[in-house]
Amino acid sequence: MSIPEDFLKQLEQYSELSHREKEVFLEIFGRSKSRVHVTQELNISESNLSTCLTGIYKKFCITGNGPVKESRLREYLSKRYSLQKPSGDLTTDDVDDSIDTLVQEIRKQIKPYIKEKCGTMRVLDMPKPIELTGKQGIYTNVNILEAITGRRRLKVAELMQSCDHDNFERLGLSGVKQKRVSGLEVVQRYSKLMVLGKPGAGKTTFLKYLAMQCIEGRFQANRVPLFITLKDFAEAAKKPDILKFIVQLLSSCGVTHTSAAVEKLLKQGKALVLLDGLDEVREEDTKRVLRQIREFSDLFQTNQFVITCRIAAKEYTYQSFTEVEMADFDEKQIAIFAQNWFQLTDPVKSKRFIEKLKENKPIQELASSPLLLTLLCLVFGDSGDFPANRSELYQEGLDVLLKKWDAKRNIEREQVYKNLSLQRKEDLLSQIGLTTFEQKDYFFKQKTAEAYIADFIRNLRNADTNPEILRLDSEAVLKSIEAQHGLLVERAKGIYSFSHLTFHEYFAAREIVTNSAWKGLVEHITEKRWREVFLLTVSMMRKADDLVWMMKIKVDGLLAQDEKLRRFLEWVNEKASSVGTTYKLAAVRASYFVFTDGIMYEYMFDNYDGQSRFFSTLALRIDQSLIQKYQVNEIVIDVLISILINGLMDVSFYHESLYFLLENISISDIHQHIREIQNELPSLSQDEEVISEWVVNDRYLWIEKLRSIMIKNRNIGHDWQFCTVQNELLRQYYDTNKLLVDCLNSDCCISPEVRQKIEDTLFLPIKS
Repeated sequence: MSIPEDFLKQLEQYSELSHREKEVFLEIFGRSKSRVHVTQELNISESNLSTCLTGIYKKFCITGNGPVKESRLREYLSKRYSLQKPSGDLTTDDVDDSIDTLVQEIRKQIKPYIKEKCGTMRVLDMPKPIELTGKQGIYTNVNILEAITGRRRLKVAELMQSCDHDNFERLGLSGVKQKRVSGLEVVQRYSKLMVLGKPGAGKTTFLKYLAMQCIEGRFQANRVPLFITLKDFAEAAKKPDILKFIVQLLSSCGVTHTSAAVEKLLKQGKALVLLDGLDEVREEDTKRVLRQIREFSDLFQTNQFVITCRIAAKEYTYQSFTEVEMADFDEKQIAIFAQNWFQLTDPVKSKRFIEKLKENKPIQELASSPLLLTLLCLVFGDSGDFPANRSELYQEGLDVLLKKWDAKRNIEREQVYKNLSLQRKEDLLSQIGLTTFEQKDYFFKQKTAEAYIADFIRNLRNADTNPEILRLDSEAVLKSIEAQHGLLVERAKGIYSFSHLTFHEYFAAREIVTNSAWKGLVEHITEKRWREVFLLTVSMMRKADDLVWMMKIKVDGLLAQDEKLRRFLEWVNEKASSVGTTYKLAAVRASYFVFTDGIMYEYMFDNYDGQSRFFSTLALRIDQSLIQKYQVNEIVIDVLISILINGLMDVSFYHESLYFLLENISISDIHQHIREIQNELPSLSQDEEVISEWVVNDRYLWIEKLRSIMIKNRNIGHDWQFCTVQNELLRQYYDTNKLLVDCLNSDCCISPEVRQKIEDTLFLPIKS
């Protein structure tokens, strides 16, 4: 049978053929010429003709041997052409009425199936399925990135533009700065869509949502939703093509005259074809499934198609499909998801959940993944809080990504890891994690990652150390880590990072614990970016005595070489020891350390007895309710004096503060001095101009008089005049002490003796 050349030239595959291939294609399939005639007509050899035919079969995804390929392609072209021919003498109105009636009948018959298949979700350790849509539905609208992040041609420096190596915003490292579009809007915009996403990004949930919206009449109500799990299709008995599979599916739903109805439905473009999980198809079925999707979508191209696939699973490319990427959840989506999740059991808990997330940036970062957000909701739902030991939570999240997510859905993937067990995978990621973190490489080139992987594989038992084999294996392992687990992600063309900085830090800490590399870790104690690694390392150790004691020695040594700073610490201890209070002495020393010589940090040592809110509020106004709550004591009085001396407050604050001091300082000798300098303040009833003049001309002299009185009578207010370097050392000393205390207060194993010794000697100078 000859097929009209005009039809053949309209095929999208035709445009992909070379000039010579087009000539051969038209001669054999358009004019039904024999191979001998074609070689003579085109003046080419038999081998050149075979080469052209191989190229043609490849473009049309035809498999087989010899004459079989030609028969298969001819059958495909004939079937395709038959669908384009007029179907009879019906009028347009008759056809429209007929197809609309058919659509509504099929929609009614398959609605129970769609609701059962797509109306609920159940993942991880959910005790029962939960509704996806409706008033009690869990579904949260998704956003789409129209440009695939991993295909951007950016350099590492460009990716790091919004991040400081040492003082970075956690979410800045993984945040994608490009426009987000509503998922439904993108589906409406493109008739053929390939939705890519990381593991657990919500691809299947999105397709289920589309099916439910369609069957409920809220989206493309003039079409029939056909939800097909490609894994089920690929493994179906007798290996049917997609058309037969749909016929079987609708027949099981009670649709009569199924073959004719389905063909009519598809010819008229009345189907919303949702093909889920291309990456979940077994390797041996992949070529067949890819070919059938291409043929089916070409045959029935007037329908709406949406395919989902993991973003790095394979190099799947369909020329007629637009590829987009699922965006991570933003803060608003996280809040909506949590509200939807907890609305049935405890609506108030969703608010607490969000509050706790905001308090814990590393955990909040994980919540950008819908799968990990689900895990966090499950964990939080059990106890109303996150685990004190964050490393255990992260390990649970890794277990989900490394094994449970596929295992729960009975998915077997290509094992390209070359003898890598789950333990070895974590060892590999840990080695990459620490190496890159030490070098401040939050983003690293693909070749760099592959070199790390090759070094790791080389040391395994029975490893093939042939350089070319190692290169190929390391490339395959990197792609598998990204596609199967999503723990390494291609952020731009050839540039990778860990999916979350949280996991980067976790694996760095794991490597330190595995190799007992405490000494190297302690060298980073003044670097803020290592803070989370310290906390994780301490929590993962069986006994953390050695590490925390090494930290204490390192912290104490920061000020040991500066005589002036040593004298300052001696004064802090002397002053703190002279105060009668029930607070821990270390907490008192911390208070005097902070509120001296203008060293006012935005954060207070809130690990000790919760005074931070009082001190920060006191710097703004005298709050009687807070004073009553915390009780006036010598520390509060001295803090207020330090604020008066070191802070530039307004005149009303000076008046109010001095009245407060007169009421609460018990030593009467100082009262006269306070009244004298109080009389030097301008009255609040005076003109603003007079008050402003006093602020400009007399305030500093007044403050120095106050300083002199307080040094003489209370040993507070000394003008230490630290230089820039000394102030930076003091800040480092405070930050590292806070880190040390946070480690002590974490869910870690430290002996009572070591814990007590460290707590007793915080903010003390080293004895000579």
